[in-house]
Amino acid sequence: MRGAVRTVFLDIIMAAAALLLIMRPDAAAGATAPRIVTIGGAVTEIVFALGHGDEVVAVDQTSSFPPAIKDKPNVGYMRTLSAEGVLSLAPTLILATEGSGPPDTIAVLRRAAVPFVVVPEGYDAAAVLKKVRVIAKVLGETARGEAMARAIAEDFETLAAQRALIRQRRKAVFVLAIGSGAPTVGGSRTSADGLMALAGVDNALAAAEGFKPAVVESVLAAAPEVVLTMIERNHGMDAKTLFALPAFAGTPAARDQRLLRIPSSLLAFGPRTAHAAHELTAAIYPELKLEDLPPRPWTGDAVVAHP
Repeated sequence: MRGAVRTVFLDIIMAAAALLLIMRPDAAAGATAPRIVTIGGAVTEIVFALGHGDEVVAVDQTSSFPPAIKDKPNVGYMRTLSAEGVLSLAPTLILATEGSGPPDTIAVLRRAAVPFVVVPEGYDAAAVLKKVRVIAKVLGETARGEAMARAIAEDFETLAAQRALIRQRRKAVFVLAIGSGAPTVGGSRTSADGLMALAGVDNALAAAEGFKPAVVESVLAAAPEVVLTMIERNHGMDAKTLFALPAFAGTPAARDQRLLRIPSSLLAFGPRTAHAAHELTAAIYPELKLEDLPPRPWTGDAVVAHP
């Protein structure tokens, strides 16, 4: 009975969204201009890098780069999407990163008369290259996508050679958020863990999996030498305030006041990942005096900020 009710509910939502689509003036017969909705920061960056930014009619909250997206409508957070909100934009293509939701919304979008493509997620170099190739194929840009993938692969190869110069790896902890309770930190199988691995940095809390509240004793025992956080989070908390928290006060990072901030978009594992990891390596191992990676059309400006 519950399953039948749920099916009827999904049908009603899809019918309502379809009606909104029909009522739009630009949905009239003969309209052929592509209208793409991108869900996921990496997806959005890759679509723009492949030259299809003008076709993007909406993005999600995790998309914050390139700057051209600031004037685009926003469909909300990728895990709490509304089917009506997405379909009311009359898209001709929906590109969504794996893990988008909720499931009921994804079910409606899959059944709608609009191509819906899930882009595989992953937190390593291979995952970035796969995203580029999948999206390029969908957009009919196979040759351009392959050229882009080759350039990114070269950057990852250079990054690997730079990691080989590290004599003693340092440990870091990634702080996702600081609220009234314990700080939320990143363990293994997270985007933060993946970025640290590419940068040649050991995740001090890799024994835990996912993003979880920090256990003071565990953080102190892990003895991180650097704390990473996002520029957009924690209300601009400075190093002095953060390192006064019990979880970090007795760590080598607190002793040396080593706090680095990165834009949240770099945790999406998009085309800027190699450059982000390079800058993180250079910031954590300044003694290496690394040469910059070559600039690419999709990379933008510097990405790692000191407090």
